[in-house]
Amino acid sequence: MGIVSIEDARAAAAERGLDLVEVAPSARPPVCRIMDYGKYKYEQARKARESKKKQHQVKVKEIKLRPKIEEHDVNFKAGHARRFLDEGNKVKLTMRFRGREMTHTELGAEVLERFAGLLADVGQVEETARLEGRNMTMVLAPRR
Repeated sequence: MGIVSIEDARAAAAERGLDLVEVAPSARPPVCRIMDYGKYKYEQARKARESKKKQHQVKVKEIKLRPKIEEHDVNFKAGHARRFLDEGNKVKLTMRFRGREMTHTELGAEVLERFAGLLADVGQVEETARLEGRNMTMVLAPRR
């Protein structure tokens, strides 16, 4: 419509049974549109809901291990981790040390490295193994 006075714009909107909505208030002169504001808000909410449906929330799944874990148990837990990575989630491996196991933390790191090696085809190491108190953690992320 071009540059119109506020009164004329309001009258044009009322004549059509629509609302006068200020789109760009910082512009000089301010830009307004004549539209059905309720319908506009509904469309925006619907688009937001649709986009929310399509996105995937990445979760961090935790698998707890011990330094003296047997080979079969490692393979069994690796199967769970493989499923988590296939679903697109991250996997946090936690190695717990008790008592005298703390003197040989390298054994725990070795188990974590072996575990990551079993999952190398579906996951990659996002955070390398690091010791925090009595726990050693490593994070695996799915391959893209």
